[in-house]
Amino acid sequence: MFFLYKLIPPRPTFAQDMTEQERAIMQQHIEYWNNLVKDKIGVVFGPVFDPQGVWGLGIMEVDTPEAAERVSKEDPAIKTGLNTFELIPMRLGLIRS
Repeated sequence: MFFLYKLIPPRPTFAQDMTEQERAIMQQHIEYWNNLVKDKIGVVFGPVFDPQGVWGLGIMEVDTPEAAERVSKEDPAIKTGLNTFELIPMRLGLIRS
């Protein structure tokens, strides 16, 4: 099963004005997702430069919706309460090889 993980920052200007503490948490978030990709759970991740404010996108492949929820809640950006998230099931139509 595939899920779209939307990481929602605490404010629209977050990418431009995060504090050092927030930056450290986001570095942990990046490391977490790098490991998910290495473990073949993360398919792709990165920032989306939405004109309304930058947010994070991750696509994950897991066996159950509960697993997707667990992966999301273990993200340091979520565990610390810095960001919130939305999790949306999806069907992968085609992926470039």
